[in-house]
Amino acid sequence: MKLNKLFSNRYINSGLILILGILIGRVVFSPSQNKDETHMSSEAVSQPAVWTCSMHPNIKIEQPGKCPICGMDLIPLTQSSGAVSDPDAIQLTPEAASLAEVETTIVTKEVSVKEVRLYGKVQADERLLQNQSAHISGRIERLAVNFTGESVEKGQVLAVIYSPELITAQQELIESAKTKLVLPEIYEAAKEKLSRWKLSDNQISLIENTGTPVTNVEIISNTSGIVMARRVNDGDYITAGTILYEVADLSRVWVVFDAYETDLQFLKKGNKVSFTMQAFPGDEYSGRIAFIDPVIDPVMRVAKVRVETGNASGRFKPEMFATGIVESAPDQYMNDITIPLSAVLWTGKRSIVYVKQPETREPVFKLREIGLGPIVGTSYVVTDGLSVGEEIVTNGTFSVDAAAQLEGKPSMMNIPQPDDTNFEHTSFHVSGKCEMCKDRIEKTVLSLDGVKEARWNIETGELALAFDNSKADLMAIHRSIAAKGHDTSMIKADDDIYNALPECCLYRK
Repeated sequence: MKLNKLFSNRYINSGLILILGILIGRVVFSPSQNKDETHMSSEAVSQPAVWTCSMHPNIKIEQPGKCPICGMDLIPLTQSSGAVSDPDAIQLTPEAASLAEVETTIVTKEVSVKEVRLYGKVQADERLLQNQSAHISGRIERLAVNFTGESVEKGQVLAVIYSPELITAQQELIESAKTKLVLPEIYEAAKEKLSRWKLSDNQISLIENTGTPVTNVEIISNTSGIVMARRVNDGDYITAGTILYEVADLSRVWVVFDAYETDLQFLKKGNKVSFTMQAFPGDEYSGRIAFIDPVIDPVMRVAKVRVETGNASGRFKPEMFATGIVESAPDQYMNDITIPLSAVLWTGKRSIVYVKQPETREPVFKLREIGLGPIVGTSYVVTDGLSVGEEIVTNGTFSVDAAAQLEGKPSMMNIPQPDDTNFEHTSFHVSGKCEMCKDRIEKTVLSLDGVKEARWNIETGELALAFDNSKADLMAIHRSIAAKGHDTSMIKADDDIYNALPECCLYRK
């Protein structure tokens, strides 16, 4: 009853309706307003302040439009969220670095191991090659070895020769043997003559005892091996010294590889070489470098590298192809800094990397030019420009460089110009007369530390200079020129030095 009376009161009902309207108004209108404000704020934040050209990052305009150089649409220049103290550094957000797959590595010193791959062939050991020659002139009656590639043994008969000279020498021995007690010198001379023609002592004794000369003489092999070449045929007339056969002993062979001149610094005598033969896939052999040719082939630009190996079984045959690998740790790069190949951007003249700046919350990188040594495996040897402990980009290097180009920062294509605030440009008069004088004056000045440019005009005698005044002194330049016999606007050259100049350079009247 009391509650009904309460709600029937006109004033109370009006107050309740007012309160309810206020609550509904907040619910309906406040979110929309906040949303609009948030949207407007977001638009204001996202609106770029600077626009640039993707092809010409040096263009920076405060409103969108076309590139004044190429006419392409300008794009918003992405501004880093954090402050970067170094204006040449490029800052990426963690999200951008992750999207570009940027990875970094700490620089360390490592033992540089270079794998050198070599290609070559099997060759006969030159020290085991021997020519089988005739020791007396005559006619070949019969060849006992008839084709190239045939095996021969030491002491084997190679050919039979008919020699009139030999018959005459045997007659001399038979006759001198009758008077050897009276004239022993003639007898010994006759025996020595036959001995020098490679007749054995048994053959000489047989001739002396029987008193009958031998019409044919046998050529005996003095080595075992394979006939590499046959130089004569049956019935040929030959003279003393004529080569009949070339015989190679293949119990030991050489594997001779071609090494390019760029790889020679990694090879030295004694290096182990693991090699395979194309004829025997799957089999691996090893040896050590016994010799490196000191002369480069002028056409192929290679040097011969020799490995010696046993071949008692005869498996290795001359001219077989071989592939060798040498793992070498060069002494000069034993404990140097090495970095992955992917970390380096190489422009032909410049080699650059991106170094991560320390003590930064977000990824901040800065370009640095470095000096490179040879490639060892999958790494470069760094000769200068990096220190142990620094962190460099090893993956995504091109993405970092592209971001630097878009922001107009130093990059692979945007070379930072050297600071020339200390350079001074001036000119003064130098006495001279001819082209020889010009060459002498300019070379003298350019040899001085700090001098960037020097041009002397023969007609006017004016020397135009550009030099670093923190390194070079103008009076020192005057003195250097005068010391070569040329008067300047401030110093006169000594008479003795002037008179020693060539006649065409004498400018004084």
